[in-house]
Amino acid sequence: MSIWAKVATAIRGGVNEAGEAIVDNQALRILDQEIRDADNELIKSKEALTSIIAKRKLADKKVESLKASMAEYEGYAIQALDKGDEDLATEIAEKIANIETELSGEEPLAASFADSEAQLRKAVLQTEGNLKRLKNQVDTVKATEKVQRAQAAVAARHSGANSSMRGAVDSLERLKARQAERGAQFEAANELAGSTEETSLQDKLKSAGIVDGGAKGGDVLARLKAKRAG
Repeated sequence: MSIWAKVATAIRGGVNEAGEAIVDNQALRILDQEIRDADNELIKSKEALTSIIAKRKLADKKVESLKASMAEYEGYAIQALDKGDEDLATEIAEKIANIETELSGEEPLAASFADSEAQLRKAVLQTEGNLKRLKNQVDTVKATEKVQRAQAAVAARHSGANSSMRGAVDSLERLKARQAERGAQFEAANELAGSTEETSLQDKLKSAGIVDGGAKGGDVLARLKAKRAG
């Protein structure tokens, strides 16, 4: 495979991944729209079913009417035969034949409407069941999505809070260290100031002859002579 073919393949792969990402991000919206489309189609199917039911009922009534009419004229024909009126009986028989011809056309039509009605009823019921299950699943998915988003938000805030807390703890430790350093500096300054004041006071006392200024050579020699004589 040439380098350009590989590049083209990589581009196609990237486009496919981008497309899948878009579909994933819009999955619930797409699913909602598909369900709305299915609902609309179901409504149209129910309207078609209603129309077929109406036509089947009309066909059934027409068949029933033809059968009733045929039975009525058959009774008339029998009465004409009983009276010996052959011509009238023949005319009635022609009428009955016409009714039978019309009935032979209406009965298959009514049966066809009944078959279509049964098939469409079955399809509508099956579609309604599938849509109901799908809607329930979508509701579950939506609820799960909301919960997971809330969990993600909490996790993100928790992570951010931990990071902020760590930063705050570090800042607090640095502040404590600076305060401790300043405290040590203050103590050292106080000690230094006290030492200087005490030294200055001792000098003043020595100058005033109130305290001994320290050991002198003559004193030490006198002490040694006394020690020797004893």
